[in-house]
Amino acid sequence: MMSKQILSIQSSIFGDQGVSSGLAKQLVDKFVAEADYQLTVRDVTQDNIPHFNAQTLSDIADGNATLADALIAEVQQADVIVIAAPMYNFSIPSQLKSWFDHIARAGVTFKYTELGPQGLLTNKKVYVVTARGGQYQGSGKDIDSSYLNVILPFLGLTDVEFIYAEGVNMGGDTRESSIQAAEKQVNDLVA
Repeated sequence: MMSKQILSIQSSIFGDQGVSSGLAKQLVDKFVAEADYQLTVRDVTQDNIPHFNAQTLSDIADGNATLADALIAEVQQADVIVIAAPMYNFSIPSQLKSWFDHIARAGVTFKYTELGPQGLLTNKKVYVVTARGGQYQGSGKDIDSSYLNVILPFLGLTDVEFIYAEGVNMGGDTRESSIQAAEKQVNDLVA
């Protein structure tokens, strides 16, 4: 029996020191400890994923989109995807947006139908771990979650669970209590 595939997408500019990175790593480590998972880690801040441009489209048309093809293959092979998506200036990091731009390919990860677009990346569980300096969940400033709640189902990724660490840059006990609540959620998910 083949082991399951877990894909961990890291996008914090703080690397392993980022709150979202740490929580995502805890979640991934728990999955790997509980079952036979093969882990692939993609750090979009370190892997020099260029912003999408006309050359990218030309490379795709010419069949020379080696990086995008590799990124798509990682997602296609994954059974579970863990995305560390911190909020920067009310949005996801631009590097993570570039990753989405490279994996969203008509005819491969989604297709257009008479009823509208249909995602082709199905039967995968996605966990989004987001850390924010302030408290924005459910407000009009929760733009990163809104974007992710559009792009993920667009690609067929409909089984999505969010883990929030809110107010990590606020004073008092807010940071620690928020991180502890997120860690509890991580533990409960895998238990």
